[in-house]
Amino acid sequence: MTNHWIDLQHSDVVLIIGSNAAENHPISFKWITRAMEKGAKLINVDPRFTRTSARSDIYAPLRSGTDVAFVGGMINYVLQNNLQHGDYVKHYTNASYLIDPKYSFDEGIFSGFDESKRSYNDKASWQYQLDANGVPKRDMTLSDPNCVWNLLKEHFSRYDAATVSAITGCPQDTYVEVCKTFASTGKSDKVATIMYAMGATQHTYGTQNIRSYVILQLLLGNIGRAGGGINALRGESNVQGSTDMCLLFHILPGYLKCPQEADQTLDGYCKTYYEGKNFDPKSADWWSNGRKYTVSMLKAFYGPNATADNQFGYSWLPKRGGNYSHISLFEAMDEGKIKGAFFFGQNPAVGGPNAELERNALSKLDWMVAVDLWETETSVFWKREGVNPREIKTEVFRLPAVASMEKEGSISNSGRWVQWRYKAGDALGDAMDDAWIVHRLYGEIKKLYTADKGPFADPIINLYWPYGDDHGHVDIHRVAKEINGYDVATGEQFSSFGKLKADGSTASGNWLYCGSYTEKGNMMARRGKKDPSGIGLYPDWTWCWPINRRIIYNRASVDLDGKPWDPDKAVISWNPDTKKWVGDVPDGGWPPMNQDNTRYPFIMKNEGVARLFGMGLADGPFPEFYEAMESPAINKLHPNVQNSPAVYVYAGGSGKFADPKDFPYVATTYRVSEHWQAGAMTRHLPWLAELMPEVFVEMSQELAKVKGIENGELVKIWNPRGSMIAKACVTSRFKPLNIDGNMVEQVGIPWHWGFCGVCSGDSANVLTPHVGDVNTRIPEFKTFLVDLKKV
Repeated sequence: MTNHWIDLQHSDVVLIIGSNAAENHPISFKWITRAMEKGAKLINVDPRFTRTSARSDIYAPLRSGTDVAFVGGMINYVLQNNLQHGDYVKHYTNASYLIDPKYSFDEGIFSGFDESKRSYNDKASWQYQLDANGVPKRDMTLSDPNCVWNLLKEHFSRYDAATVSAITGCPQDTYVEVCKTFASTGKSDKVATIMYAMGATQHTYGTQNIRSYVILQLLLGNIGRAGGGINALRGESNVQGSTDMCLLFHILPGYLKCPQEADQTLDGYCKTYYEGKNFDPKSADWWSNGRKYTVSMLKAFYGPNATADNQFGYSWLPKRGGNYSHISLFEAMDEGKIKGAFFFGQNPAVGGPNAELERNALSKLDWMVAVDLWETETSVFWKREGVNPREIKTEVFRLPAVASMEKEGSISNSGRWVQWRYKAGDALGDAMDDAWIVHRLYGEIKKLYTADKGPFADPIINLYWPYGDDHGHVDIHRVAKEINGYDVATGEQFSSFGKLKADGSTASGNWLYCGSYTEKGNMMARRGKKDPSGIGLYPDWTWCWPINRRIIYNRASVDLDGKPWDPDKAVISWNPDTKKWVGDVPDGGWPPMNQDNTRYPFIMKNEGVARLFGMGLADGPFPEFYEAMESPAINKLHPNVQNSPAVYVYAGGSGKFADPKDFPYVATTYRVSEHWQAGAMTRHLPWLAELMPEVFVEMSQELAKVKGIENGELVKIWNPRGSMIAKACVTSRFKPLNIDGNMVEQVGIPWHWGFCGVCSGDSANVLTPHVGDVNTRIPEFKTFLVDLKKV
C-alpha cells in the first residue's frame, strides 16, 4: 500500500477491483464506511456480485481477465475529456519526456519483439531521448509527437466506451458512470483510491493490471495524497513482511536485486543495478545508494568474515542462473531435477496451480520436509484417492510448528506498519517455532560442512549467526536489531538508513527496516495513540517503513511552492519560516520544487518522477489488453494477437490449454471468510467446518437452467488438467455477460478444500493452469475455461 488502512477514510471515491474487501478484508471496510459517511462514492468492479458489491454505489460487472480493457477505457475517458490534474502530470510524471522516435506499437506488438524467443529482447526504442549531458529531453508544452503524453493518448484512444463494453461485458451506461465518477477526482480538493487484491494480480498480465491503475491515479494526481494511492490488500497478516524480507526468488532483503550469473563481482553488480543511473541533477535516485545497502547486508550475513579483501563475502551469495518461481520449481520437480524440498507453512497440493501435476511432482522427490501445524495435503500427498503409497519413493518428514500467537516477533501489515507481537501462549507437544527449526537445521548442516567441506562450503561455514542459545532457541530481539542495522565497531543501533556505509563499517540485514529497533528501543512495540497530524497518521503507533513514513511519495501531495493540493487533508506542508516540512516524514527533506537544491518527489525512480511510460517491464511500456490464455472470445483490439506475445508458457503442465469449443465457461477462484488460504488452519476447526462445510461452484440461474442443475445438487467441473466435484450454488450473483454479441457464462469456485481436515473436498486448483505473468511469474488463478454437468 502506498497509504495505509486508516487513510481510506479520506477518499472521495473508492474503486475496489479484484477484491471482495467487505468479506476478505473487513477491517478495511471500517474505514471505507467512514469515508462513505462523509459522502464518498464506492465503485466495485467484479465478475461476481459480492458483499462488497452490495455496499457499493456503483457495481460494474466484467468478464474475468479483462481488467486492462476496463481501466484502459477509464484512462481514455480522462484524456479525451481533459480531466487530468494538469500541474501534477506535467511536473511529477514523465508525461513531458521524449521517447526514442523508433518506438512503435502495431497490432498488439510493441517495437523490439523477438518472435523466435517470445520476448522483447531489444528495448532500445523504449528509452528516453537524452541530451549531451545524458539528461532526458523534455517538452513542457506536451506538443512533441514523441513525448510520453502524446504516445499515451494515442495508445489508449482505442479504448472507447463501446469497445470496452464489448470486451468486458459491462453495460455501457454503467461503464460511463464509473468513468465519470472516478474521473471527478482530478482536482486539488478531490481524491480517489484504488484497492485491489489477488483478483488483479493472479493473471498472466497481473503486473500490467496494476500498471493501468498507476497510470489512472497519476493522471488524476492521486498518488502521495491522503485518501489516494494504489493500495494492495494482503490476504495474510505478514505477506508484506515476507516480501520485504526476501521470500521471493528474484530479490534480496529490502528489494535489492538478486545477482545473476554474470554478476561475479560486487563492483560489477553495483554498477549494473544501482550506480550511474541518475538521469537528472534534480533526481534523488535513491537506489544509487544500493552499494551501501548491499555491503551492510553482507556484513549482517557474514559478520567479521566479510572483509574488503573478499568483497565482503559477495562471492558467497548465490548467483541466479534461471527462474525459481513456484511454477518453475514444480515443473523442474516433475522432471526429476529437484531431489529434496522444504515446505514451511505452505500447502501446494491444494494452493498450487495445476494441483494434480504438483502432487505428482512431489512423488518424484527423494525426500520432503513439511513444517506445519497440522497434517496437510502436501505432507500426505500419497494418501489421496487413486494413489498407491507403495509406488511413492519420496521419504516424507513432518516437523510440528507453532502458530503465530505462540511465538514472539514482528509482522508487517498491508500499510507497511511493522507491529511487534508478544507470545500469547505455549505450543502443544513437540511443536517448535520456525526460528528454532532453522537455527537447529543450520547448526547441524554447518557441522557436516566443517567436518567434510565438500563443494563450496564457504557460504555455510562463514555465515554469522550468533543468536541461538544452548537449547536451540533464538533471541528474536537480537535478530531484529541486526535487521535494523548498527555500527560494527560500537554496536550503536541506527535510526535511519542514511547512516549505512559501503566500507564495511555498518551492518544491516534489511536497509528498509533501519529505524525499527534503535538505541531508544523497539519502535515496533510502540502503542502511542496521539495523532498530531489530525488525519490518522498516528506516528507513535508502532513503526512504518521507510523511516516511519506513513504515505509514500508524499512530496507529490504539494504544489511547487510546498502547499498541499488540499489543505484540509495535508500530508506534509512546507514552513517557509523554519524551512522545514511539517506533517508526515517527507520523501526527503529538500525544499519545494520552485527552490534551488531541490529534488523531484518520486525518489525511487532514476528520473525522479513517476512513470506513465514504463520502460522496465517485460511485456510493454504501456498496459495493453490481451485475452487470457484460455478465453471464449477473440481479441477485439487485435484479432491476430490473441494473448500477450511475451507471456511465459511452461514446457510442461501449461501445454494442456482448454479449447473454448469444448470448454465454453469462464471459471475463476476466490475466497470465503470462513476459511483461510489452503485451508489447513480452518478446515481442522469444527466450528468453522460447520459454518462452511463443502466446496461449491457458484453459477447463474440462467446457466443452471440450461444444464438442468438445481441448487445443492452435485456438479462435476472439468477441463484438460483435471476434474472436481462441488455442490451447486445457484444464485443471481453471476449473470451472463454480452461479449460483443455473444452471451458468456462465468462460474466461481472457492479454493480452500483438500482431502484432509474435519471437512474435505476437491481443490479448485486441479483446474487452474501452469502459466504465469512474465514479469513476476505469479500463476494464473483467476481466468480459465471449464465445462460442467450435474452428477
